[in-house]
Amino acid sequence: MRVVLRTPVSQAPAAVMAGFTRDLFVALAPPFPRLRVRRFDGCRTGDQVEIELDTLVKRLPWTSLIVDDGVRPDGTHFFIDEGQILPTPLRYWRHHHRIEPGPNGGSVIVDDLEYRTASRLLDVLIYPAMWAQFAWRKSIYRRWFR
Repeated sequence: MRVVLRTPVSQAPAAVMAGFTRDLFVALAPPFPRLRVRRFDGCRTGDQVEIELDTLVKRLPWTSLIVDDGVRPDGTHFFIDEGQILPTPLRYWRHHHRIEPGPNGGSVIVDDLEYRTASRLLDVLIYPAMWAQFAWRKSIYRRWFR
């Protein structure tokens, strides 16, 4: 399944990319499941992010590797994280973060993610939760990148 959300912000792409820090990562976490950052190297190729999701019943590890980053000729900054160790029920995770040039010198942050579980039905059933967790970020992005 694929989820794509776009959020306009007022800062330029380079400034927004520079703002993708551990502090922003923590601020973007939804209220549930609770997230604990174990490791955050950054958003450059080869960097790793390790978190633990606390579901109140069980703690689930999640490790992602930044597999690519850069700046496109049109001024779009990007980085891509791929899941290495994923919590149940996920079996595949690829999150393409794009910061596209926007109007009036601003940017559009694009969260473009693809995920899979063991079944297409389960993919569809968890889609609303996936969408909601990333929609949660929109107001945080707008505040962070005024």
